[in-house]
Amino acid sequence: MDKTSAIRLIQETLQNPFNKGRYFYFIRNLLNHIEETPSTVYRGNLIPDAYKQYIHALDRIGKYQDSGEKKIDILVVHLKKETSLERARTMQRNFIAWYLNGSRGGKLKDAALVAFVSPDQEDWRFSLVKMEYRLDASEEKHRVRQELTPARRFSFLVGGNENSHTAQVRLVPLLINDEHNPLLSELEDAFSVEKVTREFFEKYRDLFLRVKDSLDEVVKANKKISEDFTLKGINTVDFAKKLLGQIVFLYFLQKKGWFGVERDSGWGTGPKNFLRQLFEKKHGTYTNFFNDILELLFYEALAKERDDAFYGKFNCKIPFLNGGLFDPINDYDWVHTDILLPDELFSNNIKTREGDIGTGILD
Repeated sequence: MDKTSAIRLIQETLQNPFNKGRYFYFIRNLLNHIEETPSTVYRGNLIPDAYKQYIHALDRIGKYQDSGEKKIDILVVHLKKETSLERARTMQRNFIAWYLNGSRGGKLKDAALVAFVSPDQEDWRFSLVKMEYRLDASEEKHRVRQELTPARRFSFLVGGNENSHTAQVRLVPLLINDEHNPLLSELEDAFSVEKVTREFFEKYRDLFLRVKDSLDEVVKANKKISEDFTLKGINTVDFAKKLLGQIVFLYFLQKKGWFGVERDSGWGTGPKNFLRQLFEKKHGTYTNFFNDILELLFYEALAKERDDAFYGKFNCKIPFLNGGLFDPINDYDWVHTDILLPDELFSNNIKTREGDIGTGILD
């Protein structure tokens, strides 16, 4: 498979609601060869009591053995509650550990590739859960002792509300190698959180430097802003740090559906891409995104308590967040100064070296 086809396959599979057929096709191409098995479904009394409130069903749709004889099952786990996808990752890990450890008298398995699917199937989690079996020589009679690698270290959050950039970077090399059936260790490397985290902070640093440089230009070109910053001891380094921190925190909250909530709807029902919707002018028009939209969101909608959570300027409910993160840094005059950061800093159509489109903060 060529790189373009591999990226397209990842996008079609991981940037959409869960589809069993599409998932199976993706796994078959990822591993090059899997043994299709009659679907084995665990549900009802086959689910241990400890997991029944979270797990609706487990479906084994295939199995794989690498050249090192490591056994990997291909699973789909349907969750009972949407909240189980985010809040119960330890439960998910332990449930798969129970299954891999022989569950109902079956054979031990080394790992599983798992799709954890929420009830609405819009978002789901693609995980590698790996068991480690080591000989424990602490007794006269050797026995096998199990160690479970935490599932949170081997997981991509995917679905209709997600971008597949990280999965592309990590999984494309396996997809384009049609002549090689990957080892479990290679799958583990592809899911490695250490490498993903390192890449994230490298790109975060680059964004920070671009924000700071843009702020430097704004301050240099606008005497009123320069005087306000000087009077209040504000430097562009701290301003850039706080701006990125604010946006990261809002990404966390929008995943909970707390923004863009309709007037008569409950918290948690808002779109999970609210910031993107703001940028696309779906909640109000603007001339400059930071000056006309983000400052209103930060320093008015989020920072000021209202009797009614409904915020008319964006035509939706916005929660009041107390705590200082959304206070203007050193009380700069955001109302009477125009900090015109370029919109392209937040989103653009520049092609990255990895082949993605967009190098902005929201991209």
